[in-house]
Amino acid sequence: MTSFKGRRIGFGLTGSHCTYEEVMPQIEKLVSLGAEVIPVVSYTVQTTSTRFGESEEWIKRIEDITGNPVVDTIVKAEPLGPKLPLDCMIIAPMTGNSMSKFANAMNESPVLMAAKATMRNHRPVVLGISTNDALGLNGVNLMRLMAAKDIYFIPFGQDDPIGKPNSMVARMEQLVDTVLAALKGEQLQPVIVEKFRDSEK
Repeated sequence: MTSFKGRRIGFGLTGSHCTYEEVMPQIEKLVSLGAEVIPVVSYTVQTTSTRFGESEEWIKRIEDITGNPVVDTIVKAEPLGPKLPLDCMIIAPMTGNSMSKFANAMNESPVLMAAKATMRNHRPVVLGISTNDALGLNGVNLMRLMAAKDIYFIPFGQDDPIGKPNSMVARMEQLVDTVLAALKGEQLQPVIVEKFRDSEK
């Protein structure tokens, strides 16, 4: 595995709370490979507690893993473009709500500000989607982002094609490989994959 030593990697989390357990080991992996990981959290992550965990617990966990305080405001995220540039910005999980706003150039959260700041520098933005609406009304936003320059996707697929036929979720275990490819200007392939719940296998 290639070292990330000397790389500054932004890691944004949005409100797909059920996916956080899949994401945390990937953050640990980036840190173990030498990356300086800058955590960025949406307002939903900061204020919403669910059956998957308390908001404060998730924030503490990501700060403990990375050794850095979370970027939790748009004002704090803006310097990640011109003054404190990132080598890559990851958003995982990325909800359908955030995907829709990002695709339509809306900037209403620290995570989206960090992504747009990174794109100013033509550095890669890697998305790990988790949305119930990828094959519904949000499909147009997904395709718009897939066609955009400097945006790359962790391979994703339908997680429950019978129960939730419009839902698609990234294979978070392929996050590091996707970032390595994106840093070379390449999209990891195949990008559309099978991803079924254990009960559907």
